[in-house]
Amino acid sequence: MNSKRVGQFRSSLLLRLTLSATLLVAYRPGFAQAPHTLDAAEEQKVDSLVKQMTLQQKLDYIGGTGFGVRGVPSLGIPPLEMSDGPYGTRSNSGFPSTTYAAGINMAASWDPALAARIGAGIGRDARARGVHFMLGPGINIYRSPHNGRNFEYFGEDPFLAGKIAVGYITGMQEQGVSATVKHYLGNNSEFLRHDSDSEIDERTLREIYLPGFEAAVKEGHVSAVMDSYNLINGLHATQNGYFNTEIMRKEWGFKGVMMSDWDATYDAIGAANGGLDIEEPTGKFMNNANLGPAIQAGKVPEATIDEKVRHILETAASYGWLTRDQRDTSISFVDAKNNTVALDAAREGAVLLKNSGNLLPLDKSAVKTILIVGPNGYPGVPVGGGSAGVVPFHQVSALEGISNELGASATVLYDSGVPMLSSLASATEFTTEAKGSKAGLTLESFNNLDLSGTPASTTVTRHAVLVGLTIKQAIADIDAVMEMLFNSPPSQISHRLTGFYNAATATKYIFALEDSGEGSGNRVYVDDKLVIDNWKIVRAFQPHVTLDLPAGPHKVVVEEWQKTPIGGHVALAIVPENKVVNPEAVKLAAKADVVLVTAGFQEESESEGGDRTFSLPYGQSELIREVAAANPKVVVAITSGGNVDFTKWIDHVPAVLETWYAGQAGGQALAEILFGDVNPSGHLPATFERKEADNPAFANYYPEGDSKRVDYKEGIFVGYRGYEKNKIKPLFPFGFGLSYTTFKFANLTFDRKDEGGEIHAVASFDVTNTGARKGAEVAQLYLTEEHPKVPRPEHELKGFERIELSPGETKRVEIPLDARSFSYYDVAAKRWAIGSNRFTVSVGDSVESLPLRTDVNLKVNGNR
Repeated sequence: MNSKRVGQFRSSLLLRLTLSATLLVAYRPGFAQAPHTLDAAEEQKVDSLVKQMTLQQKLDYIGGTGFGVRGVPSLGIPPLEMSDGPYGTRSNSGFPSTTYAAGINMAASWDPALAARIGAGIGRDARARGVHFMLGPGINIYRSPHNGRNFEYFGEDPFLAGKIAVGYITGMQEQGVSATVKHYLGNNSEFLRHDSDSEIDERTLREIYLPGFEAAVKEGHVSAVMDSYNLINGLHATQNGYFNTEIMRKEWGFKGVMMSDWDATYDAIGAANGGLDIEEPTGKFMNNANLGPAIQAGKVPEATIDEKVRHILETAASYGWLTRDQRDTSISFVDAKNNTVALDAAREGAVLLKNSGNLLPLDKSAVKTILIVGPNGYPGVPVGGGSAGVVPFHQVSALEGISNELGASATVLYDSGVPMLSSLASATEFTTEAKGSKAGLTLESFNNLDLSGTPASTTVTRHAVLVGLTIKQAIADIDAVMEMLFNSPPSQISHRLTGFYNAATATKYIFALEDSGEGSGNRVYVDDKLVIDNWKIVRAFQPHVTLDLPAGPHKVVVEEWQKTPIGGHVALAIVPENKVVNPEAVKLAAKADVVLVTAGFQEESESEGGDRTFSLPYGQSELIREVAAANPKVVVAITSGGNVDFTKWIDHVPAVLETWYAGQAGGQALAEILFGDVNPSGHLPATFERKEADNPAFANYYPEGDSKRVDYKEGIFVGYRGYEKNKIKPLFPFGFGLSYTTFKFANLTFDRKDEGGEIHAVASFDVTNTGARKGAEVAQLYLTEEHPKVPRPEHELKGFERIELSPGETKRVEIPLDARSFSYYDVAAKRWAIGSNRFTVSVGDSVESLPLRTDVNLKVNGNR
């Protein structure tokens, strides 16, 4: 379990213990202050502080305090606090806060103004808690649906991600709180994040993986950047001077703080010389013991350390943190104005993917009984797992939201539909011998990570469940737990569970596993065949496989290792496929007027520290199919950070909504959309493929053999760029989203007004609401280069706007374009360049629906 994920665990444990104490703490109120350029007096003060600090103080200063920067009381330098988010202020005290829809949902709104409102709301909550740095937004590119942190990010397109990021950053920093854009760079998977080496060519870096960060720096003026865990082209991010210094500071002009992700520093001298300013959570490497001798030996200049300290102090001075309290007591802990923003985020991000026969919106007068079925119907899942987890003051589940929407006019039924994995695991019976009657499995424990040698102990356990530190134990001594996490060496333990499962009949059986993710590994053998393999790579927190088993006993072996100081966990459940769905749920479905299936992932199955399955979690596809067979009026609402396997059930249901992780108000927003109070307006920020093998990165996503090298062989052709290049039609294209009304695009014009030798152009067009309901459309502009000199995508997003329109209303939309809009990155020349003169401008509501096109010629009087 990584330290940031542990922070979420710690926060939830401490919530009730610290609530009253936190309320009693009083501070002098401060005032919101956006960062500003330092004047001469402020620069002089920072220089003076740096000169007064001893080398010991400087080296201590660049090592974190768990979640912050230490103060230097003798010089009047205050400590600076940090907090995880990025979709709520998950402060270390465990105090709850407004919980917004996750990043992928924000991107699905295609609304930078909404992102700015969310950033501002989180900023206000941060000020109410005395937080200086919020650790977000995350803007890594969605490369594959398997990435366990896709839900935190802004989709597959760098232009869209950059615009949403700039909105979020601007809104937050105007509240006097620094945003921290992350994870820089190439952190596009979670399966081996500390050790994987993202091999990305220069053009692909410049066109796909760097532009979001570039926008955050140049347009959003972000004050902090967080380096990622992984290596990029052979060197860890935290010591990669090419990206941290040459590009970030020298090319882009970044002036703020470069921090590590938690425990993402691997070498003291490398990090010190590689552009890292502060190591979190503590100075494990960048400390006096390591860097003092290095400075004496001339391996690290003391001026380099001064520069790091100056970056932190200048950032603090730019916000006024050196002279005012960060906690603002004029802001309520429960900031009511944030609730509206959280609700709007959940409303705008939901994407209507299918609506056959116009089943939606539902007619309230015709719905007398509705069944909500599925594991996410109650209590709901505000965000995915890991450091993005936030504790809301109150979460509106689908059950509560729909019950409130319908009131006493209808009966709302509920069933989880599929048992929890822990319940299934506890109900799965084994015997120690194939023909024996002794219940349980043989458990062998080893004091190493590879099951080698003689077991340290051998015993029998009833079920295939191993549990680490219990919550009860953690609550009893939380300080001891945190001491273990940050200061104790990880354990070196492995286990083997061996038993026999008796298949009562010959049929299909689901084998579902759950593990701890990062810091552990596991695998499952059935009849000596490897069926689940997470031994070296955490491919999924909850992998599952369906096997045809003949009746009779079957040998089952579960092997796992862990190196975490508090102990990991693993659980294996086996259940016949035809019995995984609660039969009572199917009976209720047959009686209801309409059924809502709340499917998707939870914190335990989609999180940082590991990847997740492409298929829905165990039993959910079966649930949808069985419910749809019992009732033709089925709506499926999916909670996920990206695409899932629709093919097993989508043809059997008339309506599908992708709601992502919708935050604290997800249930209310879902109810409003289902019954037509809100017209869905979200559009996909990532392509939804039919099969996982269709994804352009599918063959390159995992390392080959024992290698840790992840070769981005698809290059710039990631996401929709790759589907078009490979001539593969996805299930739902990038930019797609249905509405309860209809829209028409017309009258596209292209006007060019160059100034000072630079290209300045505007594409203008009309959008009309041709339906009977008020709604919002996302107009998207794509460019295509005709006869390019180098391979270029068929379409590239270069502009968009979300427009709200009443029935019959028309608005003129103007999309600005500049030279960068038409350019590719010329690696040999090390600059952005325009290839040919002729381009096509295309406009519509998805990359596959572009009714407006016009050809443009950038050549005028012999000049571009």
